[in-house]
Amino acid sequence: MNTSKSFVFVYGTLRQGESNHYLLKNSRRVYQQARIRGSLYDTGKGYPAFVLEGHDYVYGEIYEITKETLAALDVLEGFRQGKELNLYDRAEMEVETEGSPVKTWVYILNESHKETLKERVPFQDWKVDRWSKSLNEVKYFAYGSCMDTERITKAGMLDHFSKNVETGKVMNYSFAYSIPRPDGARANIIETTDDDYVEGIVYTLSKEAVDYLFKREGVYSNNYRPTFVDVEINGKIHENVLTFTVINKQPCSAPPEHYATEIMRGAKGRLSDEYYRKLEEKLEAVGFQFSENKGEVL
Repeated sequence: MNTSKSFVFVYGTLRQGESNHYLLKNSRRVYQQARIRGSLYDTGKGYPAFVLEGHDYVYGEIYEITKETLAALDVLEGFRQGKELNLYDRAEMEVETEGSPVKTWVYILNESHKETLKERVPFQDWKVDRWSKSLNEVKYFAYGSCMDTERITKAGMLDHFSKNVETGKVMNYSFAYSIPRPDGARANIIETTDDDYVEGIVYTLSKEAVDYLFKREGVYSNNYRPTFVDVEINGKIHENVLTFTVINKQPCSAPPEHYATEIMRGAKGRLSDEYYRKLEEKLEAVGFQFSENKGEVL
């Protein structure tokens, strides 16, 4: 790999909002949602360790970096070219993204330091684990059925979804129906390198409400995973806003009518007219048609 300009996959303290992210402050983030096969462990020392074992995905971000930035990262990770007992070794690996795989540098714990490994990091996502352990309140970006308060009311959770309700926009993501279910597909957002965007409702939630979402979104059955996105709210970018994305995406297909109704009802009059039309077009593109008695939703 030509180190004058290269890419690095970061999964721990170098991620956005984490303690060592300042080393990447002048680097361009290429992908916010990236993953690689392996395992992530807590070292008990305030940083995680990636090892090449297991078949799970470890989640992180990809940045384009200069030769000088790479040298600074080598110092942080305890890596020196040609040294046998580095803390971390640096290897060129393919990392999965929502698009094509990207060849990046990845820091892998040296075998000689395996004794530092403690517990596997929950969700194999260091940022999500750190956030969940310190959770008080969090902004949550809803782009699917959670925009509709009728279902939330039926679950007895409306009070938890009534504080500082706002609308927001996430850039460089697209909306899709890409998780199949026996009765029809469910919604997802997919990171993209073009200028597409997703609008949604932003709630300020307590831990109890987040626990409800984890169950509703099927986090523990590996349907969706928690992640973070940057959301524009009233012209200001808010980093590290919670949302959920599908783990194993499939080709888009039509959603069930009750689910499409919830999304369109939640969006109508709250999101922009332009985006509402985009949601209509998404339904048309997957061959969905409301039955006659539901046509008023559109």
